[in-house]
Amino acid sequence: MATTFDQGAAAPRGPRLDEPNPLPARLLFLAVLAGGFAYAVLSVLSDARGAGQVLAPVVLLFLLGALLIALGFEFVNGFHDTANAVATVIYTHSMPAQIAVVWSGVFNLIGVLCSSGAVAYSIITLLPVELILNVGSNAGFAMIFALLLAAVLWNLGTWYVGLPNSSSHALIGSILGVGVANQLIAGGLGGTSGVEWGQAQKVLLSLLVSPMVGFIGAALLLRLLMLTVRSPRLYRAPVGEAPPPWPIRVLLVFTCTAVSFFHGSNDGQKGMGLIMLILIGCAPTAYALNRTLEPAKTPGLILQADAATRAFGAHGDGVRPSLAIARQQLEAALKTKDAARPEVFAAASAVTAQIADRLRVHGSLGAVPAAEIAPLRRDMYLVLDSAKLALKAPVATTNLSDRERDAIKQFQGGLEQSTRFIPLWVKIAVAIALGLGTMVGWKRIVVTVGERIGKTHLTYAMGASAELMAAATILLADVFGQPVSTTHVLSSGVAGASVANGAGLQRRTIANMALAWLLTLPATIVLAGGLYWAFLSIAQAMGTA
Repeated sequence: MATTFDQGAAAPRGPRLDEPNPLPARLLFLAVLAGGFAYAVLSVLSDARGAGQVLAPVVLLFLLGALLIALGFEFVNGFHDTANAVATVIYTHSMPAQIAVVWSGVFNLIGVLCSSGAVAYSIITLLPVELILNVGSNAGFAMIFALLLAAVLWNLGTWYVGLPNSSSHALIGSILGVGVANQLIAGGLGGTSGVEWGQAQKVLLSLLVSPMVGFIGAALLLRLLMLTVRSPRLYRAPVGEAPPPWPIRVLLVFTCTAVSFFHGSNDGQKGMGLIMLILIGCAPTAYALNRTLEPAKTPGLILQADAATRAFGAHGDGVRPSLAIARQQLEAALKTKDAARPEVFAAASAVTAQIADRLRVHGSLGAVPAAEIAPLRRDMYLVLDSAKLALKAPVATTNLSDRERDAIKQFQGGLEQSTRFIPLWVKIAVAIALGLGTMVGWKRIVVTVGERIGKTHLTYAMGASAELMAAATILLADVFGQPVSTTHVLSSGVAGASVANGAGLQRRTIANMALAWLLTLPATIVLAGGLYWAFLSIAQAMGTA
């Protein structure tokens, strides 16, 4: 019996991937790349000057190096991950390769600019508590350099052999490596100074589930198309270099655009979070607090702090510890993840009262003197995260009234506005790095996705199903503020569509991709942990640690 979904008689021809870029385009690329970095540097200097902070030459040099590596991570992320978004439109001849990567780069850039910042801080919460609190210390700087270098090195290695490895996976493995190393250095295996494992479980679950969603979703979507859309050409490989019919072409370009946009909105935030840590460590006067928050919002924040002080104090057994002891108790609660105790509520009440007092004295975050900025940020961080832990505990559900819970949650929102912000220039710099990264080095991954996953050439329906599923999955991750791997979702979607189309899979490629997926976490954990230890050892040898 004849099938409606045959692959067509004519042999498909692969896309042209080796056309050289004209010299003016290359010069423009370099000019925008250099201009983006210069813009970031000038923005830092301008913000520091506006906050009255003078950066010492050594600090400025360190800051420039850290920014270069952080933006370099996003650049590598661009050509490593986003090649997945363009593979389908290139191999279905919906867009020429050179135009497709520029198109994808532009929408990655737009996606970064439209991002919320929620994913940025979900990544940061994986880091050890004391390194976040003391990000300006030698240990904090060693952490930043170690995790960024480890992620970049692993990304470059897997890109060189053409494996669609995940930049998100590599970065999270690097963060875990730094946390484990810090735990061993600080307190041995029984120490409490390592990874925030509760948040790590959520992030790792997201990375584990998303490829399954991509595979199953793309397969089901393709089968649904086969049942509802009876167009034989949709399920055939392209003939020669002819583009698909315009409705199919519009669909494929749309899915490429959506994946590119949502990739930028999700992956771009990871670099933003790390850049904010760098800025807080090197220029705390300008970046530790959100100095751009309108002064008119300060009275409301003070009222929230007063209400939260009373809510915390009502469950502190009448104890009022000194500020020094209260801060120690909150920091210990964050390390042990045990915050629903009377002494912790009492400590939170004392520190929250201090925050309210400082805000009353100065009138706005922008007016806080330089000497008080770091301590105030530390207090805000301690209260914000210990309150989140306390509210999740079962005892808080039964002991706290609805009014008290609402008061604490409202204050949490005010604290997040005050400390967890992304300056516009950071978004622009990351957008430029990620967008331009999309336009180089894409060929290796594109060839793997387009030719080496399924046994037959990619059809229009296969490409559209994989891309639609990838875009929907990344959008869902954005809504819940969780990092997700574009690479894993899309390559799994291509594999699922290949199976659903009856094409089968190339075992060697699938085995290599699975091996890269399995090795990424242990490899980056070891690499980042080793680099962290080495950087700390160097600092100690130089007498600066």
